[in-house]
Amino acid sequence: MTQSVNNSQTGQITSAAMRQKDRLDIRPAAAEIEHKGFKFLITDRPSDQTIHTYIQELKKHNVAAVVRVCDPSYKIDELNNEGIQVYDLGYADGTYPPKEIVEGWFKVLKKQFQDNHDTCVAVHCVAGLGRAPVMVAMALIELGLKYEEAVELIREKRRGAINAKQLGFLERYRPKQRLKSKNGHKNSCCVQ
Repeated sequence: MTQSVNNSQTGQITSAAMRQKDRLDIRPAAAEIEHKGFKFLITDRPSDQTIHTYIQELKKHNVAAVVRVCDPSYKIDELNNEGIQVYDLGYADGTYPPKEIVEGWFKVLKKQFQDNHDTCVAVHCVAGLGRAPVMVAMALIELGLKYEEAVELIREKRRGAINAKQLGFLERYRPKQRLKSKNGHKNSCCVQ
């Protein structure tokens, strides 16, 4: 835990304490993952204090929806005011999503990508290293990647993502054509 060290003569926090505090505040950069025209943004969890910076980052990536896979920690009013929808699909830290969360995730993705083909869907957990990357990995598997390829693609941009238990889940995960579109867009094919 960071402790502030006050200089007894000036009442100021020492530079050593400031450097220690700065190290604790460093967060990994948002990671955009794109495959077959589908775009995902993996982030850590914002707070009410960082929501304006978070919204700027989301706008840079054309995000129309944010999926929270952890407990809510910020108000969504400002996101909604910017036209960004927020979906809560939380599940336990360090684990993989239960069936109803998986179904909800793909329901959100279908809706978002059908409504706007150039959109990006953001997903976050607390640190953006476990639950959020697992959700994106499932989508990548549905889009035709092997689980190893999906994990590698994510880890290229989000070092340390996905723990052993989650990796085992992804190894067993089987695609069910959840992102296949029948409207001639996104991941469709035509045999002539």
